[in-house]
Amino acid sequence: MDLRGCIFDLDGVIVDTAKYHFMAWRRLAKELGFEFTVEDNEALKGVSRMTSLEILLRTGGVTVREKEKAVLAARKNGWYVEFISGMTPDEILPGSIRLLKSLRKAGILTAIGSASRNAGTILDRIELREMFDVIVDGNKIHKAKPDPEVFLRGAEEMNLPPSSCIVFEDAQAGIEAAIAGGMKSVGVGSPELLGHADLVIPDLKKITLKELRNL
Repeated sequence: MDLRGCIFDLDGVIVDTAKYHFMAWRRLAKELGFEFTVEDNEALKGVSRMTSLEILLRTGGVTVREKEKAVLAARKNGWYVEFISGMTPDEILPGSIRLLKSLRKAGILTAIGSASRNAGTILDRIELREMFDVIVDGNKIHKAKPDPEVFLRGAEEMNLPPSSCIVFEDAQAGIEAAIAGGMKSVGVGSPELLGHADLVIPDLKKITLKELRNL
């Protein structure tokens, strides 16, 4: 392919903030009177904050008024921001910096495409903001993955056609979003979960520019 841009999901691809989301959701569930497990948390990967809250409430069999949902989501986010404010560059996942440097050296643009509204904060904490030409996060989009809006916006801001972009994702909804947007996709994680991707890798450590161009 004529590779000109790479769009990276943030959580689970560049850095592992999933544990902080889980800690905050579990704390909220406990306040609401039920246990929220690691297994329950799988359903929240790659989806927006309000959709995640709906899933959490369903899991606990809890019904709240619409007004209260915004309050609960804000409370969870406050705890999450508290957790991530202590992050350091040590938390960047293996292979990320090497790959980003090789892409940029080859003149390939890089973008973040994340549903998180806190992507900017995380990138600042791990000192990686300057490695991305474009950052599209939950503050810029209205539709959650598997809708392709976040990735199409990333391609648009890089001034590239979707067909010349590769998306890196760790969630099934993200792979579906990349496909819906007409982009190639690399699943980072388990082949069982990410089988629809054009390529599945365990992490970013060994992937090469040549492999990406051959997609």
